[in-house]
Amino acid sequence: MTTDVSPGGVRQVLRDLSLSSVVAGAVAVLVSFAGPLTVVVQAAHAADLSEAQLSSWIWAVALGSGVTGFALSLRYRVPVVAAWSTPGAALLVGQLGDIRYEVAIGAYLAAAALTVLVGVTDWFDALMRRMPAAVVSGVLAGVLVRFGLDAFGALEDGPAVAGAVIAGYVLCRRLAPRYAIAAPLALGIAVAASTGSISLDGSEVALVMPVFTVPEWPGGALVSLALPLFLVTMSAQNAPGVAVLKEAGYAVPTGPVIRDTGLASAFFAPFGAHALNLGAITAAICTGPDAHQDRDRRYVAGLSCGVLYVAVGLFGTAIAGLFTALPPALVAAVAGVALLGALSGSLSRAFTEPRNRDAALIAFLTTASGITLLGLGAAFWGLVFGVTCRALWRGLRT
Repeated sequence: MTTDVSPGGVRQVLRDLSLSSVVAGAVAVLVSFAGPLTVVVQAAHAADLSEAQLSSWIWAVALGSGVTGFALSLRYRVPVVAAWSTPGAALLVGQLGDIRYEVAIGAYLAAAALTVLVGVTDWFDALMRRMPAAVVSGVLAGVLVRFGLDAFGALEDGPAVAGAVIAGYVLCRRLAPRYAIAAPLALGIAVAASTGSISLDGSEVALVMPVFTVPEWPGGALVSLALPLFLVTMSAQNAPGVAVLKEAGYAVPTGPVIRDTGLASAFFAPFGAHALNLGAITAAICTGPDAHQDRDRRYVAGLSCGVLYVAVGLFGTAIAGLFTALPPALVAAVAGVALLGALSGSLSRAFTEPRNRDAALIAFLTTASGITLLGLGAAFWGLVFGVTCRALWRGLRT
């Protein structure tokens, strides 16, 4: 994985730098740590890990996501956002208590090896190219719609904070579109701080000392943990992540990108990282028009996200605690308004062509339902049902 760090490349990045892109990257990090991190903490508690091991886990997923996303964004000049597998962490909540940690690390490495294999063979790239655009848009809209609903649902739990964020977004979209994310975020934080909704008591900032765990052969965990971890990560994270980039009009070679996330997963696995992958929700924040009106300059949001991931990872649970101290209404409102542009575009593209509307609707509703069948998430089944219905109905019409 090579990147352009020449003086010319650095000058180009500085020319493309903008406040809106930097803030979009910051919001992506905020969304990652304020919600999905709690799943990692739950999994660590289920395995009875020490505080040092938990900090190392956070260090590994944050640093791994940051370095990978930064390198890929710089290489392709596209806002590629890497992240850790939230459904994978949810899977571990019920698994780690029954598996020795060293064996689990071995399973992480096996899942990473499968990911690298998929990336090298390019079959995933070929499969995604065959996916109908309307169905892919329907799936992406189904992933994003929950965040839009939660933004307005936050008015019930935190009317002052959520109201300030939504009002700020509405006004900025009319008066200063470039700051449609930055201004609502700042306004929401100000209101939350003034009402005492943010508590930072007891936060001690210190650098993390990562803990290296020697992996053991996973044995039966190859089937019980490694394979499910690989499948949920590919179906619930990488597939929507590729769809986000495709929706935004970015032509990124899927195979090499998937391969590189697998290699990063393998490198950071002994330090606790269960799985690294393409971001979906966070990527939608960084690829949307609110990140920058010029699509070719939005890659700076990916760079910003990567740098901030690394900064958070270096301090582990200490800095992560600052994110979790933010009121849920603020996080929900900011995430929701940051994704409205991507949601609007996805809905528009999903239902533009009359002949594909029904299949896109099936894909949208299936994904939005949040179902999990056979251990595979709603995004996977949204693609399956949408593509199947499209093929069946088009066949019947002919």
